[in-house]
Amino acid sequence: MNKNIQYHPTAADSTGSTKRLVILGAGESGIGAALLGKQQGYEVFVSDGGVIKDIYKQEMAVNHIPFEEGQHSWDVILGADEIVKSPGIPEKSELMKKVREKQVPVISEIELAYRFSKDAKIIAITGRNGKSTTTALTYHIFKTAGYNAAMVGNIGISYARQVATAPVEYYIIEISSFQLDDITTFRPHVAILLNITPDHLDRYDYKMENYVASKFRIAMNQTKDDYFIYCMDDPEIRNYMNEKTIYSTTIPFTIMEPLKKEGGSITNDQVNIKLNDDPVIVSIYDLALKGKHNLYNSMAAGIAGKTMDIRKEKIRESLTSFKSLEHRMEYVATVRGIDFINDSKATNVNSLWFALESMEQPVVLIMGGVDKGNDYSAIKDLVQEKVKGIVCMGVDNKPIQDALSSATPAMVNTSSMKDAVQEAFKLAAKGDVVLLSPACASFDLFKNYEDRGKQFKEAVREL
Repeated sequence: MNKNIQYHPTAADSTGSTKRLVILGAGESGIGAALLGKQQGYEVFVSDGGVIKDIYKQEMAVNHIPFEEGQHSWDVILGADEIVKSPGIPEKSELMKKVREKQVPVISEIELAYRFSKDAKIIAITGRNGKSTTTALTYHIFKTAGYNAAMVGNIGISYARQVATAPVEYYIIEISSFQLDDITTFRPHVAILLNITPDHLDRYDYKMENYVASKFRIAMNQTKDDYFIYCMDDPEIRNYMNEKTIYSTTIPFTIMEPLKKEGGSITNDQVNIKLNDDPVIVSIYDLALKGKHNLYNSMAAGIAGKTMDIRKEKIRESLTSFKSLEHRMEYVATVRGIDFINDSKATNVNSLWFALESMEQPVVLIMGGVDKGNDYSAIKDLVQEKVKGIVCMGVDNKPIQDALSSATPAMVNTSSMKDAVQEAFKLAAKGDVVLLSPACASFDLFKNYEDRGKQFKEAVREL
């Protein structure tokens, strides 16, 4: 393995003058792009219409990167040779309308980072649910096998920051559709598409086909030498692949039927990953991650490991030893025979559905927060089957009450995490699970989902 990743300098244009790179948005991806741009010889300027965190301001000052906050200097932005756009900025914004009108080239931070890490192997993961877990599990497989790998993207530090500060041979990247919208040459050696369900449709003209096409951009630059790993049980993925051509080597995974060809499937309660005539076989009862949805995540990560020639013993060891992510189906404690699970990262109904589906004990559910127009009817049957009580936690709990009060014997309103945990504890009995899986954003009572999860863990420890 070549540990010296070579950079491909492109920071000067054809006349030899320095290219002006404007970064829109000073979050983790924006700062990573700024550091990488500066390192590669671009003339960098960072512009954020909001307030920039102090830690990022200090970092830019130390690295002599000019920036502005609370405003946008149009002359500087529209005078750029290239713009790196934060994934959070919608195309419909006044800012992007002006940029598009001026026809300034726009890329995402992952496109910039890829430009300077083409000698590395890229394993990119996207999907509506499970991508953080699958990214972390894939990274665990590569580290267990002794590979020089980094886990980057939405899950941790930005891809660009890693390339700038500590380049590696294998980048395991969690990627959103917003980031994929602004790629041009980004080409992962291995692309994983886990699932597609409606989300962020306001960014895609409320057309599901536009959102699906955005997810499939992960494979748009792949060739026959690359791998596209996909869930063949997902109807949106299946329909798209029936109509469009994928040029890379496609490898499916499924829990519905045994596979005669290469891929991942379940046979006799065993995960069977077939690739290169040397299958990885693991009992589903030995997998570290429990629940039907995690069978998909485990197979996808295992197949990714196989494509990179990781030995089957290392893959099997990794799939059975992995510890789940903080705030994602994270076991917290058992108090008087009641298990407490922190799934604060579940910020939509689909994530809550997956969490409930994996539960085998009676559940007392803590949910609620900032409602994004959720359709709770999608989980009504599961609530009826598994949930003995719901503790609502938010400023406005009416949508939850209207949709689910008839599906569960008990429903309680609270307005703090401490109260929510205490009320859930009262409703639960020995052998039950208290599950924090909010299905909502956290901004009414908490800073973010991490703060919400930490407060949950503190409240449980105080019982």
